[in-house]
Amino acid sequence: MTTDLTEITVIGEDDTGLIARVTSLLFERGINIEDLDQAVRDGVFRMYLAVDTSKMVCTEEKLRADLHDLGDDLGLDVQVRFPADRDHQQIAVLVTKESHCLEVLFEAWANDDLGADIGVVIGNHDDLQPLAEHYGVPFHDIGNETGQQNEERLLELLAEYDADLIVLARYMRILSPKVVFRYEDRIINVHPSLLPAFPGAEAYRQAVEEGVRVAGVTAHYVTTDLDQGPIITQRAFDVPDDAGLDEMKARGQPLEADALLEAVRLHLNGDVSVHRGRTTVRENGTQYQLGLPDEIDELTPDRPVDGIGAAIANDRSQ
Repeated sequence: MTTDLTEITVIGEDDTGLIARVTSLLFERGINIEDLDQAVRDGVFRMYLAVDTSKMVCTEEKLRADLHDLGDDLGLDVQVRFPADRDHQQIAVLVTKESHCLEVLFEAWANDDLGADIGVVIGNHDDLQPLAEHYGVPFHDIGNETGQQNEERLLELLAEYDADLIVLARYMRILSPKVVFRYEDRIINVHPSLLPAFPGAEAYRQAVEEGVRVAGVTAHYVTTDLDQGPIITQRAFDVPDDAGLDEMKARGQPLEADALLEAVRLHLNGDVSVHRGRTTVRENGTQYQLGLPDEIDELTPDRPVDGIGAAIANDRSQ
């Protein structure tokens, strides 16, 4: 997340000349482009720009209006987020039926320990509507009888509630590029495995079938490649020899909630950034638990390490 620059996201059908039209508009208004990234997936064009608007020759309202007009002319959806727009962030939480991740987010929010507001909960089933209502948060069911999501309705709700961050709290549906591209590096998911191992569905079952001795969970940014987004936090747990699927879930679910909450805090505090598909934690990184707890270091052997042969050979040569 860029904290001191204006963020512009452009989404639409792929066509020639789109980048030139947008960048020319910015140049004419004295705006310097600090970062530009573009991609096309399934015919959907996405461009993200981080720009310095501190010396632009128009007002914020004028720039926003001009970009929206250009978007209408080109058939593009243009989003503009000025630094001040991110002072008080809104979270949209997507859920299915499992409650543990939503519960820990609500608890942190109720205790003023989240750093943002949970503005809406959106589900593809209505099982968790009572939990949202308990905390006074609007709930919207966008799924049909089989749980298939209505993505157009999802996009409408994300815009209506002005979502700065989307948190997938065990949301069991894949988001298309139409959603992912609009919220690049602003969608966080938690997956019940130590990615890149066991991506996709039934991760705990895969771990049991493979006979792993250590399993875990991963909170990561969502990309258009399933369960391959930049990793933010991970947690691990020991797997008993006779552990079955139920025990794996019982051990993993509390860690899912913990890893997801820590990843959300990192993002909201601006302490994590994404570069070339990997996350980097800024100078405040030591205050977070990114992986195993510090106590594990005391139990981890620190020797032997490679190199002793060369040291002995060096001694003999002297």
